[in-house]
Amino acid sequence: QVHVAESGGGLVQPGGSLRLSCAASGTFFSILTMGWYRQAPGKQRELVAAVTPGGSTKYIDPVKGRFTISRDNAKTEVTLQMNSLKPEDTAVYFCNKVVPGLTPDGYDYWGLGTQVTVSS
Repeated sequence: QVHVAESGGGLVQPGGSLRLSCAASGTFFSILTMGWYRQAPGKQRELVAAVTPGGSTKYIDPVKGRFTISRDNAKTEVTLQMNSLKPEDTAVYFCNKVVPGLTPDGYDYWGLGTQVTVSS
């Protein structure tokens, strides 16, 4: 099991940037694909970006070109650099492992998340 602590959220104006950090603990971090998820009010939690143990990345279309996920296996950290933020990016952001075929509802552990609010 990987336990996480997310940080870095806040209030930012449209077009601004934020950098989210995820401090992870757990024996198997270096062999897990990790991801950033988000949950907006009234919506289901969704996977936004993922990074494999080797550093390959994937993004959902709405954030491509604006968000960058990265990881440091030595420090067991995952970061999400978010640029050109839009109001529709407003959500609570969570870090967690990514299990192929498993929807967010299927996970039995989540951290507290970090709130990102994009508003003028």
